[in-house]
Amino acid sequence: MSTASVQQPTIRRWMYGASLSDFKQDSPQSILGALLKESTGDVELNQRNAWDAQISILKALPFDSCILSTGRIYFEMTVPRLGRRADVVLLLGPLMVILEFKVGEGSFDRSAINQVWDYALDFKYFHQTSHAIPILPVLVATHANPTQFTLTRTAHNDGLFLPVALAPSQIPSLILQAMDLTLSTSIDASAWEGGRYMPTPTIVEAARALYAGHSVAEVSRNDAGAKNLRETTQAVDRIIETSRTQRLKSICFVTGVPGAGKTLVGLNVANRHLDSKSETFSVFLSGNGPLVAVLREALTRDRVAQAALTGQKMRKGDAKKEVEAFIQNVHHFRDEYLRDDGAPAEHVVLFDEAQRAWNIDQTSAFMQRKKGRPGFNQSEPEFLISCMDRHATWAVIVCLVGSGQEINTGEGGIEEWFEAITRRFPHWHVHLSPSLTQGSGGAALTDVLDRSTTTQDESLHLAASMRSFRAESLSQFVHDVLSFEVASARQTLQQLNGRYPIVLTRDLGKAKAWLRQQARGSERYGLVVSSQAERLKPHAIDVRVKTDPVKWFLDGHDDTRSSFYLEDVATEFQVQGLELDWACIVWDGDLRAQTSGWAHHQFRGSRWNRINKPERKRYLENAYRVLLTRARQGMVVVVPEGDAEDPTRSSNFYDPTFTYLRDLGLREL
Repeated sequence: MSTASVQQPTIRRWMYGASLSDFKQDSPQSILGALLKESTGDVELNQRNAWDAQISILKALPFDSCILSTGRIYFEMTVPRLGRRADVVLLLGPLMVILEFKVGEGSFDRSAINQVWDYALDFKYFHQTSHAIPILPVLVATHANPTQFTLTRTAHNDGLFLPVALAPSQIPSLILQAMDLTLSTSIDASAWEGGRYMPTPTIVEAARALYAGHSVAEVSRNDAGAKNLRETTQAVDRIIETSRTQRLKSICFVTGVPGAGKTLVGLNVANRHLDSKSETFSVFLSGNGPLVAVLREALTRDRVAQAALTGQKMRKGDAKKEVEAFIQNVHHFRDEYLRDDGAPAEHVVLFDEAQRAWNIDQTSAFMQRKKGRPGFNQSEPEFLISCMDRHATWAVIVCLVGSGQEINTGEGGIEEWFEAITRRFPHWHVHLSPSLTQGSGGAALTDVLDRSTTTQDESLHLAASMRSFRAESLSQFVHDVLSFEVASARQTLQQLNGRYPIVLTRDLGKAKAWLRQQARGSERYGLVVSSQAERLKPHAIDVRVKTDPVKWFLDGHDDTRSSFYLEDVATEFQVQGLELDWACIVWDGDLRAQTSGWAHHQFRGSRWNRINKPERKRYLENAYRVLLTRARQGMVVVVPEGDAEDPTRSSNFYDPTFTYLRDLGLREL
């Protein structure tokens, strides 16, 4: 096989790469041999046959002599964020073409078109040297009959063409048409190959990639936000290793803005210590039931699918048991060690959303009502620390803490952890970031900070949001909106404009149409509302109807229970910790803008009642904080029109909120 003439990058993302002219000269056997050499494990016969077909089809195509002399071809190009490989990538002058083959098929289904769409979007968004390149995604069904195709650029003005589905014989004419429409300069293949891949995965994508054996470096960005992520992970690793070698009991608090990657840090640490025989055996715990359910189901489906690809048969139940050892519900962990007074099997536990752990009143009431244990006098943090304190030698607790995300009665906030440490566990070493000292922690935090065994470490705070790769300042904007910091909100919105669209409407139908227009490929979109939004029923939104978060977040366009159908809605309880690409937030009369700030309401019976307790006000504002920070790429906010004939939907409940948001600068649809 001819050797490539360009300088090879540090990370080679393809299994075979060459100039088109060299590809034409190489024998099919040598090309297949190169692919097999780069493969890991046994290659299934179906895959070998697919490669044979792709090689045969491409070698037979009558490429123009100019294209042959300058073009390059790559087989099996890795797309780490998606955990897949694109079949073939071509660099042809100014144009990048992604070819996805469906060997033996004569028709095109939506999922296959979305697959090649996703590859194109991934390169456009996350491959540094593909940002400015025109990209054409193509689906090739090898048994399809030639049909007329249309070549169209997308409405997003980002250099992407709409996917084209065609027969193999139509590839040359498609490429010539696309090149005629492309006026960019020729792609520097060497620079393109060396371009950094800087993905921003959803938490589901990240969990899938980590569980499949990829490293965080492969599935996360390489900018300042990701640098912070790596430093935080390394800091946690150091605390674990020091505790193990010096036989210490340590608790560390990892803080961060919404979407900064706290959960990813926890999953990464737990995933690298899955061996139950290891001294550093770890488990990831979360009290967020929907998050646990979605992650478990996603990993279970992947485990079964990966086994099938290697010719193995794995029952879904067996795969689920494997996954459950990795990700557990914190309440199940708690219940296990209520029954068992021994030390947990794990020396390291990672508690996600630790600020949502229950206070003493909530825990005591639950224990009496559900567990038949009256007189239980520990908060959830205190009991969880006591479980790990049963280890005779060493233990580490990693608390992953989000700010402003307590959304339910009895969630004690971070101060519950400090009070537990002060009250019962003075021998535990504490590690936290200086940013935590600026928030709420109460008198117990002051006591903790005064101890010689407390260490402050700036790397334990994740300051940059990575949820939205378009707009890291989104969390700041949402904070400003909910704090009525009007001048700051307007300024931050100016930074978002052009990169992260936030639009406003009073028409739910228009909002749904906008979502469908924005989303491409398998980009997920959906409707989210406050759990207190009980007067949206006239808009066919009923928060009392329970949504299955697994179906909503994981199932496809053809399932009426998925988010794509825009029928079932998710509340802050279903979406906290998870993400959409595009979101529609429908704003009810529970949180109303007024001159002095927000008015907080709860619907009971036939009327809205004013909420007066500061704690419940905070929960409601935090619910909207969660909703407004779910979208990675953009969102539409719907503030419905009131109804003069319905006293529960008076225009006075909605108009001031709409005016407030519009006057901040949100563009109306």
